[in-house]
Parts: sequence; structure tokens; C-alpha cells
Amino acid sequence: MRDNAFLLINIQVACQQFGVHFMSEQASHKLGLVIPTLNEAGNIPVLLDRIRRPLSSAAINYEIIVVDDDSHDRTAEVANEYASGDPRIRVCVRKGERGLAGAVIHGWAQTDADLLGVIDADLQHPPEVLPSLLAPVLSGADIAIASRYAHGNRVGEWNRFRLFVSRAGILATAPLQRKSLRVKDPLSGFFVVRRESIDGIRLQPEGFKILLEILVKGRIREAVEVPFQFGNRHAGESKASFKVALQYFTLLGKLSRYALFGSDQR
Repeated sequence: MRDNAFLLINIQVACQQFGVHFMSEQASHKLGLVIPTLNEAGNIPVLLDRIRRPLSSAAINYEIIVVDDDSHDRTAEVANEYASGDPRIRVCVRKGERGLAGAVIHGWAQTDADLLGVIDADLQHPPEVLPSLLAPVLSGADIAIASRYAHGNRVGEWNRFRLFVSRAGILATAPLQRKSLRVKDPLSGFFVVRRESIDGIRLQPEGFKILLEILVKGRIREAVEVPFQFGNRHAGESKASFKVALQYFTLLGKLSRYALFGSDQR
């Protein structure tokens, strides 16, 4: 039987320590930020503009990896046109594969960065939050999570049903979260994690909730939540579907078995 899990490739990162000063720490690290895309051509130029500005002011080495699941709206072409003017932006196209988690894992495997991040392409995750996510990780935290619920509900124009579904999904994670590592938004899709915290760990390529799996399986000692205001989609259509919900409950089942037995049970 084919193993449908993905083992994150261990890439050796030579990273010298240049001192205890924050600016020196920034210079000694590199961020690999993945943008998973599927039919997001209308968002890519605006998104990349808004990502580059805060990262440039953060004075950290970085690269942006757009991982496109073979969109039919020219997303990859639009991203490549933009990338032609900036060598720090790369575009990968996956053929015959779909799924946010798999795209994120694929993108992380293409970079030698020691800090790994992900941000949605629809601009619901404001790129201006990136420096606030980098700061705690550069100061020693294992992961920094952009949280919709760190300070109440910061979910924009969601209706009551959507908020209920989101809250119910988070409630279902309670038995999986470690007592010493509980976060309020374990389903966020916007975060930065140290590579050393997940290197060699088997991550599932299906579904959209890769953060939850990292929190359950990763070598995470300290997690910091950074509050942010969830925005509205800039262009294109939502990818939420019944299949996505089914994949989430499948992941919950797999992680429950992992929590009980300490290894992947298939």
C-alpha cells in the first residue's frame, strides 16, 4: 500500500550565531515563506507587493515560494511574471496533486531556510503581521501563530454560522492539545515555525490544517500567538467544501491515534 504521508526532507542548514543582538539574530536567519495557490491569479500581484514591504523592513534574509496546484486561471504565469523581477521569489507547479497541506510541505522542501512560514493567497491573512510573527521566533520561540482568537473574536465579517463552525472545529482539538502547549487558534493557516522543530516528522499532505498536526507531532516547547484581524477575500473563490471538512475529521482521527500510540497508525 502506498504511504500517503509525506516525510519532510531534512535539509542541513549552516547558520552561524553572530551575537545576542536582535538585528544580528535577524541577519543570521532565513525565512522560507510558502504561498499555496489554486486559482488565485487576481490576488498574487497585490499579495506579493504587500509581503515584500514588511519583510524588507524586517531586515531578514527571505525567499517566497509560490506553490501552485496547476491552476487554470494563469496563477503560475502571473506569479512567474512577478518573480522575474525578484530572485527571492520562486514558483513551483504541482501536477495532478491538490491540497493546501501538501503544497506547504512541498514548498518547505524546496528551501534551505531555517524559519518556515505559510500565508494564504487570498489576503485574508494581512502580510503586515509578518514582522510580529518573526519577532518571537527570533527571540527563541519554536512557533509563532497568527491568531484570530488570542484576544476575543477577530474574524471580520463572519456570520454566526461560520463562527460556530470555526469554534466547533477548534473545540474538537482540545483532547489533542498538550496541557503545557494549549493555543486558542490551532487551526490557523498563518504561522512561522523553526525548521528544527519539525524536521524528520511525518506530515500528512491531505487537508488544510497542517498547524494542528505540527502542534501535536512537532518538537514544540514554546508557542506564541500573535493576534490579528482576519480580513476579507480580495479576489477569487473560497476553497471550503464538504471534502475539506471530511479531510479535517480524517486528520483528527489520525492525530487521535498518534496521541494514543505515539506513532502513525494506518
